[in-house]
Amino acid sequence: MAKLKIEDIIASLKEMTILELNDLVKAIETEFGVTAAAPVAMNAQPVEEEVEAKGPTNVNLVLKAVGMSKVAVIKVVQAITGLGLMDAKKLVDGAPVNIKEGISPVEAEEHKKALVEAGAEVEVK
Repeated sequence: MAKLKIEDIIASLKEMTILELNDLVKAIETEFGVTAAAPVAMNAQPVEEEVEAKGPTNVNLVLKAVGMSKVAVIKVVQAITGLGLMDAKKLVDGAPVNIKEGISPVEAEEHKKALVEAGAEVEVK
């Protein structure tokens, strides 16, 4: 059998339909014991490592101290937690205390900003 040139193979591939190309890929996978999906899986691995390198995915928002404006802090805690006014006051009075647990770092930073503006001392753990 005469050896095919690369240009001939490419020309014949251009003439094939999608279904024929799909059958060709399956036949190559079967014949040579390979899979066309392997390069995709290899590319996904560094993305996972990159996510791990960015830091934790869940954090806790901790109210360390109330500060000068207790009423403003209580209102912000009430808005963040969805608690009633009395429950939010009890939570604030128990400082240092976790306000929210297992939240995203982005959400934690937004809540921290609101609490700091109200006068509270806050930490994200």
